[in-house]
Amino acid sequence: MRAREASASRRQAVSGAPAGSVRPAVSVGFVVAICLVAANLRTTLTGVGALLPEIERGSGLTSSWGGLLSTLPLLTFAATSPLVARASQRLGSARLLVATLGVLAVGTVVRSLPSVVCLFAGTVLLSAAIAFGNVLLPALIRRSVPAHRIQSVSALYVTVMGLMAAVSSGISAPLAQTVPGSWHTALAWGVVFTVAALLVWLPRTRGDAPQVSDGGAHSPVPWRSRLAWQVTFFMGLQSLAFYTAVAWLPSILIDHGASSTTAGWMLFFYQVVSLAASSLLPLLTRGRHDQRWAAAGASVLVAAGFAVLVAAPGLSVLACVLLGLGGGACLVLALAFQSQRAGSSGDAAALAGMAQSIGYLVAAAGPLLLGILHDTTHSWTLPLTVLAVLGVAMAVVGHGAGQDRHLHHRPGRTSC
Repeated sequence: MRAREASASRRQAVSGAPAGSVRPAVSVGFVVAICLVAANLRTTLTGVGALLPEIERGSGLTSSWGGLLSTLPLLTFAATSPLVARASQRLGSARLLVATLGVLAVGTVVRSLPSVVCLFAGTVLLSAAIAFGNVLLPALIRRSVPAHRIQSVSALYVTVMGLMAAVSSGISAPLAQTVPGSWHTALAWGVVFTVAALLVWLPRTRGDAPQVSDGGAHSPVPWRSRLAWQVTFFMGLQSLAFYTAVAWLPSILIDHGASSTTAGWMLFFYQVVSLAASSLLPLLTRGRHDQRWAAAGASVLVAAGFAVLVAAPGLSVLACVLLGLGGGACLVLALAFQSQRAGSSGDAAALAGMAQSIGYLVAAAGPLLLGILHDTTHSWTLPLTVLAVLGVAMAVVGHGAGQDRHLHHRPGRTSC
C-alpha cells in the first residue's frame, strides 16, 4: 500500500496535485498546461509554407533549398524521437519538457534572425524541441490523467494543435506584410505561446523525479513483421502528404495566380477541413475493429486532391476539401493503428517507435522531392502527379494496416 501511495504521489507531483491525495479528476490547470504545449507543436512549422515564396525571394534560396528547409523538421524528428524515452527516465518528464520549451524558444528566435545559416540552424533546434514535445505530451497525459479521461484530454490537445497550425498558416503571410522585419518577424510570432507554456510548466518541475524502471521486459522493434511495415508506411505516407501540402501548397497556388494572402488562407482552409475530419472520424468508426476501407478510402481522397491540382488548378477549393478530408482521417488512423495493431503495451511502444522514426524519414522525402522536381521541370505537373500516385500507394498499405490483426511478440520472433 505504501509503495502504491508513493507511486501515486510521484505522478501527482507532475500534474500539480498534492502529494498523498487521491486525484479524482483532471485539474483545469493541468489541462491548460497541456493545451499550451500542444499550441507549440505545429505553430512554428506550418507558417513556413505560407512564407516560403517570400523567404526564397528574400534569401535567394532555390526551390530545392526551400524544399530542404521544409524537410529539415522531419529529418530532425526521425533522428531525435528515439532519444526522448531515455532522457525522460534520467531527468523526469516535466523537467525535460521545460528544457524542451526553452530550446524551442531559442530556436524560434534564432530562425528569425537575418541570416541563412540562422534560418537553417534555428529550424533544426526548434524541430528537435518539437520532436521531444511530440513524445513527452502523450506520456504526461498517460501518467497524470485518470484512464477514463485520457481519450478526451488527448482529443482536446490534438484539436488545439491542429487549430493553432491552421491559424499560423492563415496569418503568417498577412503578418509579414504588416509588421517590421517582414517574414523574419512573422517566423517568430509563435514564441509568445512558447514563453507562456514555459512559465506554466516551470512550477510543475517541483517534485518531478527521474522515472524508475519497473524492470519489465521491452519488446523488440518488429522489423520482420509485414503488418508493422504496413503501419509504418501508412504513417510515413500520410505525413509526407501533410507536410508536403503545408510546405508547397501556397507556392503552387501563387504560381497559378493567387496572391500570397489568398494562398495562406487556402492553406488555413485545408487545415480546418483536416481538423474537422480528424474530429469526426472517431465518431464514424466507433466500435469498428476492421478499418481497411476507411484507411483506403481516406487515402484515395488525398490522391484525388492532388489530381485535381494537376487537372484543374482553378478548383483549388475542391482540392483543399479532398486533401483535408482524406488527410485528417489518415492522421487519426495512422496514430490509432500504432496502438490497435499491438498485442501488448510493450509491443505498442516498439511499433510506435518504428512507425514514427521510419515514417518521418519517408515523410522527409516529400517536400525535398517536390522542390527538386519543380526546379528540374519548371512545372508542378510532375510533382503533383507523383503525390497522387503515392496517395494510391497509401491506400494499398492502409488497407493492410487497417485489418483487425495484432502483432504477437514471442522470444526471438515477431509474428504477423
